[in-house]
Amino acid sequence: MSLNPHIGERPQPARKQSEAEVILSLNEFRKIASILYEESGIYLQESKSALVQSRLAKRLRTLGLRSFRDYCALLAGADGVNERTKMIGALTTNVTKFFREPHHFEHLAKKVMPPLIESARRGGRVRFWSAGCSSGQEPYSMALTILSAMPDAAIHDVRVLASDIDADMVDAGRRGVYSETALAGVPGDVLERWFTPVGPKKGKRAESWSVGEELRQIVAFRELNLNGEWPMRGKFNAIFCRNVVIYFEEKTQATLWSRFEQQLTRDGVLYVGHSERVTGPAAADFRFDGNTTYRLNDGGPS
Repeated sequence: MSLNPHIGERPQPARKQSEAEVILSLNEFRKIASILYEESGIYLQESKSALVQSRLAKRLRTLGLRSFRDYCALLAGADGVNERTKMIGALTTNVTKFFREPHHFEHLAKKVMPPLIESARRGGRVRFWSAGCSSGQEPYSMALTILSAMPDAAIHDVRVLASDIDADMVDAGRRGVYSETALAGVPGDVLERWFTPVGPKKGKRAESWSVGEELRQIVAFRELNLNGEWPMRGKFNAIFCRNVVIYFEEKTQATLWSRFEQQLTRDGVLYVGHSERVTGPAAADFRFDGNTTYRLNDGGPS
């Protein structure tokens, strides 16, 4: 029987555990990195350990867990399916804004849309894909570009697929409500034409805006893991996948470029991030068509 040196003293309240006290060991980091790779294909180097600890500490507090050992046990268990999805959301970076990298949208308007407009008006199928759509700013920017070139697009077979692995981001995109600050990159006339003000006003302007009905008709949001099965049946005239593939190791990157290639129409266009390049077997089937813009060669996928 051990002796308690504090017997007779007034009980001390339990000290609240701070984020800094929840330490992630190297072994625990490796377990989390392995699960992340298996679930999403995202590769984490050991140098990212501090980032993982910082971002997941909030998940531990939310779940009432006191250690990363308990968190790893939850992730690995049968009840960890939902938490693995939450973990991916916490560890992925959702940096986005309307009309980010504007040269892509200029290319879409001037070089991609013109031949597709008459095709759509004759009953043709026109499809675009925002792969890694985050909270919706990219696919809505695509839709705004489409509507600026073809105001009647919503009544024709013209659609944008918006997909992301993070269910919370997909839900935010579906809601389609953005603050005036988030809409800073949207010209005033475009905002007034395609969005609806919601909530209280700040001076003469609304604090938030909701995407209009025609935008909602064009954009469809789906939860999708790029390293899983792709259920889409038809091909796309253009795919935006920007600053996503960079998080994967080289072998996975090459595989994804080839899969995107197979999803494009004969003269389809692939838009990538400013620090990304198409590599692997797919590189031979693309030609540069602008800054970080690739178009399939005339022969199409090999």
